[in-house]
Amino acid sequence: MKNMLNFKAHSKEELMDILHLAKDMKQSPEKYAQVLKGKKLYTLFEKTSTRTFLSFTTGMTELGGTYYNQLWKDSNFVLGDPVSELRYVGRNVDIIMARLIKNETVEQFGANTIVPFINGCDSTYHPCQILADALTILEKFGDLNVKLLYIGAKNNVFNSLVEFFAKMETGTLYGLTPLVNHTAVEADFYEKAKATGYYVELNPTMTMEEAKTYVKDMDILYTDTWVDMEFFNNPEYAEQKEQTLNRMMPYQINREFVEGSHAIVLHDMPMHVGYEISQEIVDANLEHILDQAENRRHAEKAVMATLLGHGTLL
Repeated sequence: MKNMLNFKAHSKEELMDILHLAKDMKQSPEKYAQVLKGKKLYTLFEKTSTRTFLSFTTGMTELGGTYYNQLWKDSNFVLGDPVSELRYVGRNVDIIMARLIKNETVEQFGANTIVPFINGCDSTYHPCQILADALTILEKFGDLNVKLLYIGAKNNVFNSLVEFFAKMETGTLYGLTPLVNHTAVEADFYEKAKATGYYVELNPTMTMEEAKTYVKDMDILYTDTWVDMEFFNNPEYAEQKEQTLNRMMPYQINREFVEGSHAIVLHDMPMHVGYEISQEIVDANLEHILDQAENRRHAEKAVMATLLGHGTLL
């Protein structure tokens, strides 16, 4: 039995099979309408969500299965032993997806689950988002051999991008990350990725004027929120939020920065327009961004089908 905690346990061939299945599921949904008939998905949310909830639940129903959703705060995971709670849940459903705060909890769940377990996002990794990104790249460029410049924070999304490019050994990810979030990756995580040649870490003190020298060669510019979503409107975080925004405002992707570039702009959403990305860039790239967001559903359908033993093209 395999889980999807990150990409460590999956070969590049297995990940490509998931992407090809996702593409076919998107193009010919009727072929897969009953592939998970009778299967039950349990979704558990410790963090807020729009895309993760909607994409997994609609995805499961599109494959003929059913889902049961629970908030962490309403569950006995907050009171009891998490391992026994998890194993009880597994007695009732066929697959579990959880969007949790700590990577340590995800690892604990992955080590103790009795049914396939999917990491819907934690403090360290966001694998399903990057599979959706990869599906979007395949659709728009025909393969994964692209040059992608990520500008923003070293966070869970960025970590999964780094892991994916290093694993797939195609294309190049350039990272301009003036902000470093605590994400609990291994001490040599970035060095190992750099050693593959598929991840290039730019000087984090580089100005956007200097970064513009890279833009003309990029196929994709990618950004993410600078402030974790659960903290953005939290008054207790107001001072740190202001400091973060002031520090990062020079790194906004805006019209001036993309001038002369042929690159499309992606954002994993939700967006804080006027901060990491300007309104005119959103307007010019909204269809790309919405394609990227929609592809969460198709990528996750392929992940669920694969983990449940139905990962073949029909």
